Amino acid sequence: MRSRIIMSMLTGAALLLSAFIGAGPAQAAAAPSPSADVPAEFGTDWHDPLTAAPPVAKPDAKSCQVTVAEAQFRDFTPYKGTYAPPDGCGDRWSKVVLRLDGKVKGRQFDRLGYLHVGGVEIFRTSTPEPSPDGIEWSVEKDVTRYSDTFRRGQEVEMLIGNVVDDTYTGVIDVKVTLTFYKSDEDGRAATPDRVLTLADGATLTTPRNSERIVAEVYATGSGGGCEEYWYLTVPDAAPYSCKADQGPYREVQIKVDGQLAGIATPFPTVWTGGWSNPFLWYVVPGPRAFDIKPIEYDLTPFAGILNDGRPHHVEVSVVGVPAGQAGWSTPVNVLVWQDARRAHVTGELTVHKSDDLANSSTYAPGSEHRVDTEGGHRLTVAGYVDTSHGRVTTTVNRSLANTSAHRWTDGENTDGLDATWTDDESVTVDGRGPARTTRTHRTYTMDGTTTIGGDDRLRTVLTLGDRAAVVETRGGRRTAWSRLDDTYTGDATFTVNVPRDQRHAVGTTGERYRWYGSDGCYDRSLTTVQGVLTEDRGGC
Repeated sequence: MRSRIIMSMLTGAALLLSAFIGAGPAQAAAAPSPSADVPAEFGTDWHDPLTAAPPVAKPDAKSCQVTVAEAQFRDFTPYKGTYAPPDGCGDRWSKVVLRLDGKVKGRQFDRLGYLHVGGVEIFRTSTPEPSPDGIEWSVEKDVTRYSDTFRRGQEVEMLIGNVVDDTYTGVIDVKVTLTFYKSDEDGRAATPDRVLTLADGATLTTPRNSERIVAEVYATGSGGGCEEYWYLTVPDAAPYSCKADQGPYREVQIKVDGQLAGIATPFPTVWTGGWSNPFLWYVVPGPRAFDIKPIEYDLTPFAGILNDGRPHHVEVSVVGVPAGQAGWSTPVNVLVWQDARRAHVTGELTVHKSDDLANSSTYAPGSEHRVDTEGGHRLTVAGYVDTSHGRVTTTVNRSLANTSAHRWTDGENTDGLDATWTDDESVTVDGRGPARTTRTHRTYTMDGTTTIGGDDRLRTVLTLGDRAAVVETRGGRRTAWSRLDDTYTGDATFTVNVPRDQRHAVGTTGERYRWYGSDGCYDRSLTTVQGVLTEDRGGC
């Protein structure tokens, strides 16, 4: 089967896109009936990977395409090339869309990859595990925010680290393109003036007229060790295969010159080999697995400090990782908006309040071992900048919380987790008119259990949730709002400790992606059985 993600999304979703961009309600597309061709168990081929997420909406405008990378990854040698801006579409665009097309066949683990243009990380992804007969997949991402980087020729580096040998035969073949949509003066996207990286990975020098500064961090726990499953780690006292001194609480912090500047909950990404059961992910991956979103930190309260023309030390760390243990990658981009009418924007950090970080993991022994975890943190920062259009004060409040219950038996033949993470943030900008506030409430959930029976049948039942509610106000009145609910469900069973063709695997997986708000709506559901797509339904 060769239906790619984007093409598959057109089936059952073409009408949804118009509603998603605010053109009115869509009619529910006819879902295919459960197929008589559904096999009794997984075979050597299955539907190509796809997600229920919407494709990137594209403007009706002239476009130009540039191939950024084209490579076959067999080892850990990065692809290196060059990028040149497109001809015929100007240097100011209404949208820039990245597209990755990939294919792999045989046997291979899931692999993590990145793409850098001019040192800026514009894309982080992971790969699906292939069928013996081979799969193809595609991913799209809106990368308009990196337009400053794309206006000049740049060095390109891409890597999807891989191992190919007599057992793991899958060579990962990918092509990445950028499509630029030309705009007139009125249609230009409001993108950052500069996109910066940290010099030597540690220092930042901003333009002296910066009036807004946002850092983004592509934080991923991965690399094959226990930090790939950080949400399952336990304190040292508990008898479990993955340990961390203080348990599973993780928090991604950013500091400026040693001072805490931002906190965030990392998204608990489950890669496509996760929970010891690849049959959960062959067709439908977990949320964000193919398009890893960066954590964003509004550093504008620190602009008065950063705008002195000197290099400042910027450090990203992950709370909860045992000392000296690797496993996290935290590349940083810094997006800067400048005041075109000022050579130097001055300011001051006026508020900095951090509550004590709470982190408690309690182990209860017994025939069923149990670790209960509660953690959280609060941070408030505020500062002003004196711009050409007056004094502007930015206040950032962020509050994190995590609760989880991890249960397992001796030998880990039963292993279950029920966890919730919340990340609440409000950003208020006061100056030049009524105050504008954006409030975001993020909730991530994971509820699953893996069991291995006496017949060596391993079964995993799992539900994952990625939810967000956003409200924008101006002068206390709501001006925009949205809600996202992306839910994955899976139930898969196979026989362990036998050759691949004797696993007798069965599984039902699904995803429902719902987005609705003041700009429209989008709703799509997918269901697969034994790797066959049995439902693709949309409507909102």
